[in-house]
Amino acid sequence: MRISMPDRSADVFFYGLFMDQELLHSRGIQPERVEVAWVDGLELRIGQRAALAPSERGRVYGLVMTLTLRQLDKLYAQPGVEAYRPEAVLAHLSGGGTIAAMCYNLPQAPAAAERNPEYAEKLRAVARKVGLPAEYISSIR
Repeated sequence: MRISMPDRSADVFFYGLFMDQELLHSRGIQPERVEVAWVDGLELRIGQRAALAPSERGRVYGLVMTLTLRQLDKLYAQPGVEAYRPEAVLAHLSGGGTIAAMCYNLPQAPAAAERNPEYAEKLRAVARKVGLPAEYISSIR
């Protein structure tokens, strides 16, 4: 029996509002696995939406979820997120271990001075809800 590519699963590191499983469920997305994780060497930047930028001392927290490729195609075809592209990251799992994961990011991160207080507030709420470290949550601006 052959499995078509869209039915295959992938581990994905989410760092923005897609960490909210209720949001994903409302869009018909049912992650198979969910675990707190972090990626070193990147920093969170918030413009219209969240994005990541290289940073020697950076660390971004989020969730690793397992989704099908079909679910990912559906999620990133939506208005406002279609510019995000997958890239590979090494995610350190809170339960131990490191895995290779996909991470959707903008080709060009927002400028360091760019701000979106409304998005940052929503992201802090989601970060608290999913149990990210308090110090990290307070750094979201």
